[in-house]
Amino acid sequence: MIAVLLVGAGGFLGAICRYIVSQRLSRIYGRFPFGTLTVNLLGSFLLGWMIGGEWPESRLLLWGTGFMGAFTTFSTFKLESVNMWTNKAYGKMGLYLGMSYTAGILLAFAGYSLAKIATMR
Repeated sequence: MIAVLLVGAGGFLGAICRYIVSQRLSRIYGRFPFGTLTVNLLGSFLLGWMIGGEWPESRLLLWGTGFMGAFTTFSTFKLESVNMWTNKAYGKMGLYLGMSYTAGILLAFAGYSLAKIATMR
Protein backbone atom coordinates (compact mmCIF):
# COMPACT_ATOMS: atom_id res chain seq x y z
CA MET A 1 0.00 0.00 0.00
CA ILE A 2 2.88 2.39 0.79
CA ALA A 3 4.38 1.74 -2.66
CA VAL A 4 1.11 2.76 -4.36
CA LEU A 5 0.95 5.96 -2.32
CA LEU A 6 4.56 6.83 -3.15
CA VAL A 7 4.00 6.31 -6.87
CA GLY A 8 0.72 8.28 -6.73
CA ALA A 9 2.28 11.22 -4.86
CA GLY A 10 5.23 11.32 -7.25
CA GLY A 11 2.90 11.07 -10.25
CA PHE A 12 0.80 13.95 -8.95
CA LEU A 13 3.85 16.20 -8.63
CA GLY A 14 5.38 15.04 -11.93
CA ALA A 15 2.22 15.72 -13.93
CA ILE A 16 1.94 19.24 -12.51
CA CYS A 17 5.58 19.99 -13.26
CA ARG A 18 5.27 18.65 -16.81
CA TYR A 19 2.22 20.81 -17.42
CA ILE A 20 3.98 23.95 -16.15
CA VAL A 21 7.18 23.35 -18.14
CA SER A 22 5.29 22.45 -21.33
CA GLN A 23 2.98 25.45 -21.11
CA ARG A 24 5.78 27.93 -20.51
CA LEU A 25 8.00 26.59 -23.27
CA SER A 26 5.10 26.33 -25.71
CA ARG A 27 4.42 30.04 -25.19
CA ILE A 28 8.02 30.85 -26.03
CA TYR A 29 8.68 28.31 -28.83
CA GLY A 30 5.18 27.72 -30.17
CA ARG A 31 6.06 26.06 -33.48
CA PHE A 32 8.31 23.31 -32.10
CA PRO A 33 7.46 20.99 -29.18
CA PHE A 34 10.28 22.15 -26.91
CA GLY A 35 8.14 21.50 -23.84
CA THR A 36 7.84 17.79 -24.52
CA LEU A 37 11.44 17.57 -25.69
CA THR A 38 12.66 19.29 -22.53
CA VAL A 39 10.73 17.15 -20.06
CA ASN A 40 11.67 13.94 -21.85
CA LEU A 41 15.38 14.79 -22.05
CA LEU A 42 15.54 16.10 -18.49
CA GLY A 43 13.63 13.02 -17.32
CA SER A 44 16.07 10.73 -19.15
CA PHE A 45 19.03 12.33 -17.42
CA LEU A 46 17.43 12.38 -13.98
CA LEU A 47 16.20 8.79 -14.15
CA GLY A 48 19.67 7.70 -15.22
CA TRP A 49 21.05 9.64 -12.25
CA MET A 50 18.63 7.95 -9.86
CA ILE A 51 19.41 4.46 -11.10
CA GLY A 52 23.15 5.10 -11.23
CA GLY A 53 23.03 6.51 -7.73
CA GLU A 54 21.45 3.29 -6.48
CA TRP A 55 18.65 5.06 -4.68
CA PRO A 56 16.64 3.05 -2.16
CA GLU A 57 13.44 1.47 -3.42
CA SER A 58 11.12 3.94 -1.68
CA ARG A 59 12.88 6.94 -3.25
CA LEU A 60 12.83 5.26 -6.67
CA LEU A 61 9.11 4.59 -6.34
CA LEU A 62 8.37 8.22 -5.45
CA TRP A 63 10.79 10.03 -7.76
CA GLY A 64 11.60 7.46 -10.46
CA THR A 65 8.38 5.59 -11.11
CA GLY A 66 5.96 8.25 -9.86
CA PHE A 67 7.46 11.64 -10.63
CA MET A 68 9.47 10.74 -13.74
CA GLY A 69 6.70 8.50 -15.03
CA ALA A 70 4.29 11.43 -15.03
CA PHE A 71 6.84 14.15 -15.84
CA THR A 72 8.00 12.51 -19.05
CA THR A 73 5.53 11.70 -21.78
CA PHE A 74 5.86 9.09 -24.48
CA SER A 75 2.30 9.47 -25.75
CA THR A 76 2.52 13.24 -26.33
CA PHE A 77 5.89 12.74 -28.02
CA LYS A 78 4.35 10.23 -30.43
CA LEU A 79 1.27 12.37 -31.10
CA GLU A 80 3.41 15.42 -31.87
CA SER A 81 5.49 13.29 -34.24
CA VAL A 82 2.37 12.03 -36.04
CA ASN A 83 1.05 15.60 -36.30
CA MET A 84 4.30 16.72 -37.92
CA TRP A 85 4.03 13.83 -40.37
CA THR A 86 0.43 14.61 -41.31
CA ASN A 87 1.33 18.31 -41.73
CA LYS A 88 4.20 17.25 -43.98
CA ALA A 89 6.76 18.86 -41.65
CA TYR A 90 9.18 16.03 -42.35
CA GLY A 91 12.36 17.96 -41.54
CA LYS A 92 11.00 19.15 -38.23
CA MET A 93 9.78 15.65 -37.45
CA GLY A 94 13.17 14.13 -38.27
CA LEU A 95 14.93 16.68 -36.08
CA TYR A 96 12.48 16.07 -33.23
CA LEU A 97 12.75 12.28 -33.42
CA GLY A 98 16.53 12.37 -33.79
CA MET A 99 17.02 14.76 -30.88
CA SER A 100 14.57 12.89 -28.67
CA TYR A 101 15.97 9.41 -29.18
CA THR A 102 19.67 10.18 -29.52
CA ALA A 103 19.93 12.83 -26.81
CA GLY A 104 17.56 10.88 -24.54
CA ILE A 105 19.74 7.80 -24.57
CA LEU A 106 22.94 9.83 -24.21
CA LEU A 107 21.51 11.86 -21.32
CA ALA A 108 20.29 8.73 -19.51
CA PHE A 109 23.77 7.26 -19.86
CA ALA A 110 25.37 10.54 -18.73
CA GLY A 111 23.14 10.73 -15.66
CA TYR A 112 23.86 7.12 -14.79
CA SER A 113 27.61 7.56 -15.27
CA LEU A 114 27.81 10.82 -13.30
CA ALA A 115 25.90 9.27 -10.40
CA LYS A 116 28.25 6.27 -10.39
CA ILE A 117 31.25 8.63 -10.32
CA ALA A 118 29.68 10.73 -7.56
CA THR A 119 28.99 7.68 -5.38
CA MET A 120 32.60 6.43 -5.67
CA ARG A 121 33.88 9.21 -3.41
